[in-house]
Amino acid sequence: MINPVHLKTLLEVVRRGSFAAAATVLGYTASAVSQQMSALERDAGVTLFQRTARSIAPTEAALVMSRHASKVLTDIDALLAASARTEHGTTQELRLGIFPSLATYVLPRLLRSADWPGLGISLHVSVGEPPQTISGLRIGGELDVALVYQVGQAGLAWPHTLNRQWMGDDNFRVVLPKVWGIRPGAHVTAAQLSDMPWIMHHPGTSDATVIERLFASCNLHPRVAAYSDDFNASLQLASVGLGAALVPELALTRRPDDVVVLDVPEIRLARNIFALLINDRHTARTEVFMDKLSGIMGELTRTSSLDTPA
Repeated sequence: MINPVHLKTLLEVVRRGSFAAAATVLGYTASAVSQQMSALERDAGVTLFQRTARSIAPTEAALVMSRHASKVLTDIDALLAASARTEHGTTQELRLGIFPSLATYVLPRLLRSADWPGLGISLHVSVGEPPQTISGLRIGGELDVALVYQVGQAGLAWPHTLNRQWMGDDNFRVVLPKVWGIRPGAHVTAAQLSDMPWIMHHPGTSDATVIERLFASCNLHPRVAAYSDDFNASLQLASVGLGAALVPELALTRRPDDVVVLDVPEIRLARNIFALLINDRHTARTEVFMDKLSGIMGELTRTSSLDTPA
């Protein structure tokens, strides 16, 4: 059987012309995209790309498959939506745990969309940090799904009985006060930021530990001007010149005008966002709901992150 996820990736590779460009759009690594395309070639029994050391070129089989893939994926969405509308009567209750960034920037867009009334979901929302919402799944009955994030590989645990489903990655970006005079799109290294004041996570949290290790690996030892675990507060403090901050792309959706967002090559970090589900409550409707939410999240992170050069 051909994996629909691999078909989605194929479409992006053909559109963008490279594994790396498709990976940027989809939130994967280039290696993960390459592995998906190799798996698709094995499943389909055809060669999809001519590969050289520096480039790839789609074969005629890839072009034909991509044309059909668009229709197949549309039909799958329609199938899931139709199933969702008929399952268990007219509506399904979905008790959702969600962390603040998704609740602030992503979920409202789905609830305002034209698609929402047709999903047939009665939504009950609990906003909290991942340990809190995972607890709601553990004690049996408070939540059906928890949308959570993890920075690095430590600091978050969940029962092995839960089904884990990847939703996307939320990359961190370096945010600088505009008054510092660094132009949008400027090439800035970690070494140039070492002596500047920073707004950091409170020490002792798992996120803070991961960031501290990353900075140390870049020989960046920040002079701390403030501690904040609230990204909106960090952005506001950066906008008035207090310090630089490391902020995920979702929180940059409504960034202040007085900051500059940069990509610093040495500082690579992302929040891995995924859903934890109780298996017997994983229905077609929850699948459609999460697919729609993941799509909105992808659109926001593609359009809201980096400032273009002036």
